Amino acid sequence: MSNNLDAEIKELVSLILDDYKKGRDIDEMDIHGQPDRDEVRSVTRKLIHILFPGYYQEKIYKSNNNEFRLSILIEDTFYNLSKQIEVALRHRPDFTDEKEELLRPKADELTAEFFRRIPMIREYVDTDIQATYDGDPASYDKQDIIISYPGLLATTINRMAHELYLLEVPLIPRVMTEYAHSRTGIDIHPGATLGKYLMIDHGTGVVVGETSIIGDHVKIYQGVTIGALSTKGGQHLKGDKRHPTIEDNVTIYSNASILGGETVIGHDSVIGGNCFITFSVAPETRVSIKNQELTLKGKQYQYGVDYFDYVI
Repeated sequence: MSNNLDAEIKELVSLILDDYKKGRDIDEMDIHGQPDRDEVRSVTRKLIHILFPGYYQEKIYKSNNNEFRLSILIEDTFYNLSKQIEVALRHRPDFTDEKEELLRPKADELTAEFFRRIPMIREYVDTDIQATYDGDPASYDKQDIIISYPGLLATTINRMAHELYLLEVPLIPRVMTEYAHSRTGIDIHPGATLGKYLMIDHGTGVVVGETSIIGDHVKIYQGVTIGALSTKGGQHLKGDKRHPTIEDNVTIYSNASILGGETVIGHDSVIGGNCFITFSVAPETRVSIKNQELTLKGKQYQYGVDYFDYVI
């Protein structure tokens, strides 16, 4: 390395280190002050293994005794999740200045309560599998859905994250759902309430906001947004009902947008593709957009018929 380059690098290092001293949020240097994102993702994968004990192999737990293997997995996951919750609790106002010796018991308590809810989470996930199988003739069998369907993966992770959200665990639920988002293209806020028998088909581009409420037997296709009508109020809107309510037995086709906290889609309704809805819809309503006129220029050929120009 030349003397000139060495001097230049030292100058740049000094420049950046000085920039860290400005006291902004971006200047935080305590790497132990927030949960480890990679570890939260690892815990999420292990939790999926716990939910589906016969579908995912955890290579580090090698045993022919299933109960022993799963016991080790559960204990390990509990320990690592509790460690991350302990770090995250510092971000709750009521724990910011809490003594270290009190944080660990609280983290263990929250983790234990979450694990008590796993049978309930599995019950809901099982209904999602059934709904997906019933609603998708392309599914080979239920095993196909569990192993490969992005919609089920996204809703499964969300159901776990939602319980941590309800337990007021900071940061970790959002890291979990953003992990699902990165894997599937489906963005469901951990605060969203999802009913049983939920099917998200294809899924890419689906967005479900924090205060959304989705009933039972709802089917959602790709590109659907269940979002806020306006976020101009910023943090002043925190805690308000900003996202729609979707009642039972509703189907929402691709690229529809349903917006607003006061918007309710009544039960047994069908929302057609590309619809933009900012108002409530009565039960048993079909909403669709009038077909646009398509113009095809040039010679066209269709089903053995002579070439012709036509307008649809």
